[in-house]
Amino acid sequence: MSQQNSTHPLDDPAADPFEIAATAAAEIAERTGVEKHDIALTLGSGWAKAADLIGETTATIPALEITGFSKPALAGHVGTLRSVLLPSGKRALIIGARTHYYEGHGVRRVVHSVRTAAATGASTMILTNGAGGIRETWSPGTPVLISDHINLTADSPLEGATFVDLTDLYSVRLRDLARSVENGLDEGVYCQFRGPHYETPAEVQMAKTIGGHIVGMSTALEAIAARQSGMEILGMSLITNLAAGIQKTPLSHEEVIQAGKDAETRISSLLARIVATL
Repeated sequence: MSQQNSTHPLDDPAADPFEIAATAAAEIAERTGVEKHDIALTLGSGWAKAADLIGETTATIPALEITGFSKPALAGHVGTLRSVLLPSGKRALIIGARTHYYEGHGVRRVVHSVRTAAATGASTMILTNGAGGIRETWSPGTPVLISDHINLTADSPLEGATFVDLTDLYSVRLRDLARSVENGLDEGVYCQFRGPHYETPAEVQMAKTIGGHIVGMSTALEAIAARQSGMEILGMSLITNLAAGIQKTPLSHEEVIQAGKDAETRISSLLARIVATL
């Protein structure tokens, strides 16, 4: 179902977002010829090359041709869904069509890709992003595991009296697997701000004070939706820059994109090796 029309199915408050995700999953199955995907990956800034390394791409679909998906607003996101056959025989769904909260489309659209991935059968969700680092020991290009998050959007993908435990949201098992692939991988708490502006130095210090180590504009809302859908979650951030006030020079989106390009080969290879262990 094309999204070229002026109305979007997820913008109707009476619509069931899980039914829309199920429709999207059925369309993906039809378009890819793959009845069930086992793993899903959302590839953020700097991580895209991993899609070429983890296995054989057997189908690529423009995301806008699938019900519920929105046009990516950010350069660096490719706007496609890819079905990849892994060497293990498992199937991965690569999501290159992330909708950010700051685009103003509402949280249902932000998490639609995750709910669709769950509806395709995926039981593992890998969420990646490019983000700012608060720890001065992290240089641009450092991959960091997400151990927990602080959701500073003041929003949630859960609707109504829906109570979901987030105690172990980011899987210890998957983080241990990642460290078995690359010993010494550091980890930290990710703070999702609303964006699209970068954080002020004072906001970065606030995040540090409340226990944050990484600041960005994605991932936390997606992770909550993934947990609601019963998925096991691995989160990884590419530190593209030190956060405002930690880094002494002004921040720029160009800097973030360049840091992603510089680190792309290394971190994509790392992610491909992690996927191979799943």
